[in-house]
Amino acid sequence: MDEKGGPVDGSAEDGGYRLLTGWGRTAPTAARVVRPRTAADVGRLLREAAGSGARRGAVARGLGRAYGDAAQCAGGLVLDCSALASGIRLDRAAGTVTASAGTGLAELMAHLLPRGRFVPVTPGTRHVTVGGAIAADIHGKNHHVDSSIGAHVRSLRLVTPDGTEHAIGPGRDPELFWATVGGMGLTGVVTEATIGVLPVETAAVRVDTDRTPDLDAALALMSASDHRYRYTVCWIDLMARGAATGRGVLTRAHHARPADLPPRLRRDPLAYAPRTLVAAPPLVPPRLLSPWSVRAFNAAYHARAPRRARGDIQGLGSFFHPLDAVRGWNRLYGPRGLVQYQFVVPFGAEDTLRRIVERLAAAGAPSFLAVLKRFGSGTPAPLSFPMPGWTLALDLPAEVPGLAALLRSFDTAVAAAGGRIYLAKDARARAADVHAMYPRLPEWRAVRARADPEGVLTSDLARRLELV
Repeated sequence: MDEKGGPVDGSAEDGGYRLLTGWGRTAPTAARVVRPRTAADVGRLLREAAGSGARRGAVARGLGRAYGDAAQCAGGLVLDCSALASGIRLDRAAGTVTASAGTGLAELMAHLLPRGRFVPVTPGTRHVTVGGAIAADIHGKNHHVDSSIGAHVRSLRLVTPDGTEHAIGPGRDPELFWATVGGMGLTGVVTEATIGVLPVETAAVRVDTDRTPDLDAALALMSASDHRYRYTVCWIDLMARGAATGRGVLTRAHHARPADLPPRLRRDPLAYAPRTLVAAPPLVPPRLLSPWSVRAFNAAYHARAPRRARGDIQGLGSFFHPLDAVRGWNRLYGPRGLVQYQFVVPFGAEDTLRRIVERLAAAGAPSFLAVLKRFGSGTPAPLSFPMPGWTLALDLPAEVPGLAALLRSFDTAVAAAGGRIYLAKDARARAADVHAMYPRLPEWRAVRARADPEGVLTSDLARRLELV
């Protein structure tokens, strides 16, 4: 297996069973993995899955960056769509780009930036496919301004289990379109999409930084100033206690203009060449990320950050995707893997957010990747995660004692506050909790039943959470 937990090479005729995990490297399961090259391949494979009688179902998979089991199908068929026929078409007049679902955002950015365009939404890694981005309705640092990726998808092509390829969009079969956006690959397999793009003048951003002394200060500063920035995110120290609980480093940014750049960058303002600088070792000892080591790292990171800085120029790669500089960084969490927990609570439920941060600090749960953002308006998608409110995402070693019970208690609190967890990050939630968080699940199921009446499309996540 490669680092995404999938096959290294193959074709649509491959059919060997392979052990797959999500990016968190927990709960591996085996499935028959094939690599369709075209939409016709996808249709044929889904028809075969529907007629096999095995009833273990099928699911699409991109670059394997869902943290949990969303792109696994134990005993069934997994379509590795990262090899779908490529082809990127930029329509400057319409302000759109059309790309195959297997196109990675890294490839898409490399194509767009020299042409003065940028993707409308990017998550914390560029190593996700267009199809995976739509299935998870990804969000980024600009959700408070630009919403999630679904708001920018003009149309897509979807292959359903009967082998039919449908052209859908917000104005063409909108029910199926919005059930597919954020639908975790359970309505069909996206093969191509047309997405609105953002005009830019440089491959850099102009960043303002503020060091915040506690969680309340971060919330207040974000509330007061986020509307003035396209991108905003706050790193939170979840190991700090007492008066420093929730202290952080808030960064906000706009796309830079050529005049903002230092002279050496003005010669080629759209140059974009992000690099992987190092690779995580293949074997990492258990408990490398201990409470002691993470507490020391977090304290040093907070102290090193400028108290107040304005107009710092950063490349798009370092600002949006700092972890991509370390190949296989998920291995740093040790052989038992990691759990990423991301939730959102509506505005007005800040006490719930505060209690969760305080409990994490009291538990000494070693997280050095914890980011707080403000969400704006969501999309009409029934299973889309973002909603207006506060979202916190954090990584924790899976081996932390008592982690399961701690996160279950957070699920209860989040649901009670009217919030929800992110399905693309989940690896351990219970069905009843998720059903309470997503009250439009019955509506989504009705649309899915029309697209997949025989229930061919499923996944380990779908079974665990009883989504289908």
